[in-house]
Amino acid sequence: MARIVALGASNLTRGFRTIVSTARSVWGPEVEILAAFGHGRSYGAPSQFLFRTLPGILRSGLWAELARRPSMTTRALVTDVGNDILYGFSVERTLSWVEEVLRRLARVTQDIVLTGLPLASVYRLSQIKFLAFRSMLVPSCRLTLSQVIDRAEGVHEGLVKLSSVYGAKFFQLDPVWYGFDPIHVRPSYWRTAWQEILGERVLESQRTRSMLESARLYLMRPERRLIFGIEQVTPQSGVVLRSGGQVWLY
Repeated sequence: MARIVALGASNLTRGFRTIVSTARSVWGPEVEILAAFGHGRSYGAPSQFLFRTLPGILRSGLWAELARRPSMTTRALVTDVGNDILYGFSVERTLSWVEEVLRRLARVTQDIVLTGLPLASVYRLSQIKFLAFRSMLVPSCRLTLSQVIDRAEGVHEGLVKLSSVYGAKFFQLDPVWYGFDPIHVRPSYWRTAWQEILGERVLESQRTRSMLESARLYLMRPERRLIFGIEQVTPQSGVVLRSGGQVWLY
């Protein structure tokens, strides 16, 4: 048996089905996947997307569940760090949250993948395009493009250093994966990107395709969230998928 721990935000939300199907193809139908993600997810603070609010990843129930579960071969993915820059948090605060994540993961595995920021696509942003994306994605953000670039460079450099300190594999994101949208991987590259980040490639003949499973994973409720300010609690006992694999979502 093996386990995947996947942490991230909107890119991981979109690519989660690839993580699940790839992990199942590589490690078998009994693979466990513990994940904490969501559009706009922050590592340390509550984050709101439309009418839904999620706790910071560090405050999720994933860590208690991970501590309860028996020891086994585990690969961890730490991705989508850049949201906290747009939320106005400093480079130091953002990196302190990531470091705490790495510290907790190091208690259960030395197999950790830490992704950088898509700096190449951010550098291509024009002022007008930046203001449009800022207004759509994080209307409360008042940082200028130059401030965002400065902080992104600082966070990226800090991630490289943290990966060295904690023995994590630092993964440089491929600029080809990004198009008009500077921070989200293009749909045509979802499978390629997430298999490369996971570190496993699966042949087309080995894939298990299921639109029903994809919809089920996308609509799966996390342990805690606020919908229109009303708390929803969904205890996580591990959803067993029909094609194999068991998923906990936080």
